[in-house]
Amino acid sequence: MSAGTPKSLPSSGQKSIQDISHPLSAEESVLTPSPDVGNTTSSLGEKDLSLPNGTPAGTSSPGSSSSLLNRLQLDDDLDGETHDLFVSVDDPKKHVSTMETYITYRVTTKTSRTEFDLPEYSLRRRYQDFDWLRNKLEESQPTHLIPPLPEKFVMKGVVDRFSEEFVETRRKALDKFLKRVADHPVLSFNENFNVFLTAKDLNSYKKQGLTLLTKMGESVKYVTGGYKLRARPLEFAAMGDYLDIFTQKLGTIDRIAQRIIKEESEYLVELREYSPVYSSWAGCEGELQKPLEGVSSCVSSSSSALEELTEDMSEDFLPVLREYVLYIESMKNVLKKRDQVQAEYEAKLEAVVLRKDEKSGVPADVEKCQDRVECFNADLKADWDRWQNNKRQDFRQLLTGMADRNIQYYEKCLAAWESIIPLLQEKPDIKSETD
Repeated sequence: MSAGTPKSLPSSGQKSIQDISHPLSAEESVLTPSPDVGNTTSSLGEKDLSLPNGTPAGTSSPGSSSSLLNRLQLDDDLDGETHDLFVSVDDPKKHVSTMETYITYRVTTKTSRTEFDLPEYSLRRRYQDFDWLRNKLEESQPTHLIPPLPEKFVMKGVVDRFSEEFVETRRKALDKFLKRVADHPVLSFNENFNVFLTAKDLNSYKKQGLTLLTKMGESVKYVTGGYKLRARPLEFAAMGDYLDIFTQKLGTIDRIAQRIIKEESEYLVELREYSPVYSSWAGCEGELQKPLEGVSSCVSSSSSALEELTEDMSEDFLPVLREYVLYIESMKNVLKKRDQVQAEYEAKLEAVVLRKDEKSGVPADVEKCQDRVECFNADLKADWDRWQNNKRQDFRQLLTGMADRNIQYYEKCLAAWESIIPLLQEKPDIKSETD
């Protein structure tokens, strides 16, 4: 996916919400991973483990494993969008001062859009700058789904937010956030996004007060606070039901995945203690020395492969689940805003009916409110279709990568255990009695 105004936005009326497949279903056979997934999953295969017989532990059978992602066709231009805005987040740096310690990230922008003064920008931003951008997008684009940011603190008090693992996980999430905004046909043209990408100093922009649009949005809450919405239209009610089910499924998967990672970590500790026992035993044996050393090396190779698998699950699988839990909350907030606008329209319409002022016709403010409802509905439907497309692609990539990592792990273990078979089959040299 790339930024820019697409040639044609997907129609909101072509697909019913009930027809949208669950993100974890396997109805579609074509898998479409992105280059990022291919890069992350290949890291496990690049680390060769030494086996007793000299066979690389990463050896895989040609028809079953590590070339899985490479065999899949890549397609990052599904919507035919114009590639004219590219953003990336990298190079995290730690800053220590007497007042605070924080991390900044380099935000690089390359574009051919005329609203940018330069074709390329490179600035440093900290987390609170990204948070400011998201808040401004929510204020100025209330009818659109704003991509989520990673949580400010993950397991506060347990995870070191300055650790290399935490910083890298956050960098990936911030990079994805900016790319999603840059890919959006409306958000990418937002003035606040332009400021974030180009301004050397954001402090002056942060000091500005609430925008008029934000104040109007707050007034809507008070106006409609005492009015109960009759009912959501069926299409939007189905969206809410889908989000509730999706939340439940993701929560269950996340809990089980964390238990699996915990158990794998405990098993890894045992394997690390298991291997040296065979090494020390081998020193006391004669004929069994080579086989025992082979088992020790095999267990060591298997533990290294398991460590890589566990790290991949923690760093790549769980963050995607958490991102979509936050995405669901963002979508629910947009649905709630849509309901507020509809409630405002219904309240004003009822007031007109009660007055029975038929001669003057429908007041202009009621017509404007109706236009707002229709605009909200159209934007929300378009963003819903876009979100579903991105979600299906993300989960295809995620599950394909997970399958590939597990295949590589088991192939490394298989190759390690097979490597000691020749050592066990060797016949010891026994001196004849005549010697």
